[in-house]
Amino acid sequence: MNDKQVILTEIVRLTSNIQTNYPELYRFLDENPMTIPSEAHPHLDKPTLEAYLEDLKELLRHHQLTHKILSK
Repeated sequence: MNDKQVILTEIVRLTSNIQTNYPELYRFLDENPMTIPSEAHPHLDKPTLEAYLEDLKELLRHHQLTHKILSK
């Protein structure tokens, strides 16, 4: 499995986790401007996929942190 496939697998795993365990967050994934390419056929290279994966991770971390604070 090449590097891009590994990253894509992680993106799918993380997105599925968000969809299953954080449905209130999942609905915002389609609205995230970072996920909307400005080109008709964007080039999805390894750095682009890594950046998207990190964006997803940060979005989830932020949600978990703020949800924990707000639920206290």
